Amino acid sequence: MTSRRAFALSTSAAAVSCLAIPGMAQAQGTPKEGQNYRLVNPIQPVEVPGKIEVIDFFWYACPHCNALAPAMKEWSKKLPADVAYRKIHVPFNEEKHQQLFYTLESLGKVAEFNDKVFAAIHIERNRMDTPEKMAEVLAKAGLDAKLFRDTYDSFSVKTKMRKATATTAAFKLDGVPQIAVNGRYITAPSMAGGNGQAIAVADYLIDLERKRK
Repeated sequence: MTSRRAFALSTSAAAVSCLAIPGMAQAQGTPKEGQNYRLVNPIQPVEVPGKIEVIDFFWYACPHCNALAPAMKEWSKKLPADVAYRKIHVPFNEEKHQQLFYTLESLGKVAEFNDKVFAAIHIERNRMDTPEKMAEVLAKAGLDAKLFRDTYDSFSVKTKMRKATATTAAFKLDGVPQIAVNGRYITAPSMAGGNGQAIAVADYLIDLERKRK
């Protein structure tokens, strides 16, 4: 997990930062509160009433988020109809990438370009730390550069960023990637013992919420 401290580093330094948490064993059997997941206090409201909400908290420049992203993408496609999945880009000292994500979301282009942004940063080593670099990368992938720039500076994007920042603070996040379930629970690869284990714990927490209703 990339910690809050790592967000204070430059994007290039954070991209190679790997802050391991010692003694974190793989989740075995029934996930344990305080070990494989934690409770959210106070419980947070969900966006879609009647659904079990899953929030994927991430940061584009985080190497651990990049590693988890393909599995989360495939998992989210298979979630049952009673589960609402959404992504939140955290702000920790790196608001330009947060602004990039919410620009894509405002344009309805996250599904089309999310993988391309991760690849540009982590494979092509393009920091994408200015709007100009972002527009150039996205234009090569097929997104109109002027449309991107106009939306990037829009009121709607700034509003989405403020909301995401408030949600991040409400969940008391200390790093990413982390997965929140129904405003009540948080798990992460660093807590569960790996990417697959974190998704398994999230499945367990979804079932827990389904039985609670």
